[in-house]
Amino acid sequence: MDGNGRWAAERGEPRHHGHRAGAEAVRRTVEYCARAGVEALTLFAFSSENWQRPAAEVSMLMSLFMRVLDREAQRLQRNGIRLNVVGDRDRLSRALQARCEAAEALTADETRMQLNIAASYGGRWDIAQAARRLAEEVAAGERTPESIDADALSGQTCLNALPAPDLFIRTGGEQRISNFLLWQMAYTELYFTPVLWPDFDDDALGAAFDWFARRERRFGRVTAPAGDGGTGDA
Repeated sequence: MDGNGRWAAERGEPRHHGHRAGAEAVRRTVEYCARAGVEALTLFAFSSENWQRPAAEVSMLMSLFMRVLDREAQRLQRNGIRLNVVGDRDRLSRALQARCEAAEALTADETRMQLNIAASYGGRWDIAQAARRLAEEVAAGERTPESIDADALSGQTCLNALPAPDLFIRTGGEQRISNFLLWQMAYTELYFTPVLWPDFDDDALGAAFDWFARRERRFGRVTAPAGDGGTGDA
C-alpha cells in the first residue's frame, strides 16, 4: 500500500494526512474484495524496515492502527470477515497487542473472508522465525534434520493455514516486493500500478483483477498445444 506520503506532498499536506486517506483506501479495498468473493486478503501495513522511520511518524502510524482497529473490528464481524494480524508482535506496544488480540477474538468465527494485516512484518523475518522453530524442535528431539523440507518450513510461516497468494498488487509506481511474503510468493502474479494508495479505488482494483484473469498460470509446467491431450513436460 505505497504512496501515502507522496499523495499528501502533492497536496501540500503533512504525511499523516496521507496515512489517514490511506486508511479509507483500506476500507474500500476490503469491501470490494469481500463482494468479489476473495477468500483471503493480506495488506502490508507496516514493515520490519518501517521501524527506521522518524519516531514521530512511527508513533502516529501506531496510533492510527489502534484507532482503525477500534473502529473497524465490529464492522468486520458484521460483514463476516475474520481478522488476523501477522508479524513480530513483540515490537508492538502492549496496548496495541491487546487491541489486535481483541479484534481477532471478536471475528474468530467469521468465514466470508480472512483479512490478514501484516504489521511489523518482513519476509526475511518470517523465514528466519520459521527456521528457528524447526531448529528448536530438532534440539528438543521432536524431529530430525532429515525431516525438514519445504513443506515443514512452510508450515511454520505466518500464513501457513492459507494457500499461496494468487495476486500481488503494489501501488505507487515502484516495481519491487520490498520484503513482503518472500516465501509465499514463488508463483504469485505481480501487478504494479502508478496509482498512489489513497487514490486506489474500485476501478483500480477491478483493473488489477481483469489483468490477473488474463494471465496464463503454468506453475513450471508446459501448456499442451491445442488438440493435444497431454499435460506437457514438467
